[in-house]
Amino acid sequence: MPDPAYILTVTCPDTVGIVAAVASYLRDQNYFVEESAHFGDRDTGSFFSRTRFSLNGAIWSEEKFRNGFKSISDEFSMEWEVHDTSQLPRVVIMVSKHDHCLNDLLYRYRTSVLQMEIPAIVSNHDDLRSLAEWHKIPFHHVPSTSNNKADAEQQLAQILKDTKADLVVLARYMQILSDSLCTQLAGRAINIHHSFLPGFKGAHPYQQAHDRGVKLIGATAHYVTGDLDEGPIIEQTVERVDHTHTVANLTAVGRDAEAITLARAVRYHIEHRVFLNGQRTVVFR
Repeated sequence: MPDPAYILTVTCPDTVGIVAAVASYLRDQNYFVEESAHFGDRDTGSFFSRTRFSLNGAIWSEEKFRNGFKSISDEFSMEWEVHDTSQLPRVVIMVSKHDHCLNDLLYRYRTSVLQMEIPAIVSNHDDLRSLAEWHKIPFHHVPSTSNNKADAEQQLAQILKDTKADLVVLARYMQILSDSLCTQLAGRAINIHHSFLPGFKGAHPYQQAHDRGVKLIGATAHYVTGDLDEGPIIEQTVERVDHTHTVANLTAVGRDAEAITLARAVRYHIEHRVFLNGQRTVVFR
């Protein structure tokens, strides 16, 4: 059985000595550093760090770790967390009728490529219920129209509360979330946009791309904010196309890009590789 592993994430003002202080603390506990990445952003003056370590035979106590690390975090004004990798994040997936992103996520979940739990799949349509049930995942049909949107969002919020969701993934969920819900989900809701943002925002991006005769199309995974399609970008993918591609061809190519882009973004998030940096992100791949 592998040694238990933990991930330490740190954000703080950039200065000299942070990496040495963190590494020295882990060494003093006799922990083994398996992976380490850090970045100092000179534009914002911020420092970001992700360290995965194992116990190397030591006995784990989160309380002891936090108490011991406090002097370092206070010295450098850190915002930090330590994550037990054996505690799988709980991810609620929301979808409408397009199933390609959901199918891809469920395959990666079923084969343990994505180390997560899926306590619920939520949809404003009933079309994909059988797919969820085949995977033995609870399916919630929450219709959302202009007449019941507030009630639908209350129902959705209750589902997220009941399932103790750590992350919400909009896998082609074709509804706009309210500013209030976006605020509640800040930094823990990921959307896939079927375009290479910031170009071709809004509806029908493949039609827009075809009309403009583009040579590259893509997909963008970003955090959800109240500004539609403006959230911090986590991952993007592009594919080359040409004048022979119809709208249907572009859509087929784009769907492949959407699926892989969303899966990567979800993996980066659940592995604690993504750090918010204002309107941007730092991603330790």
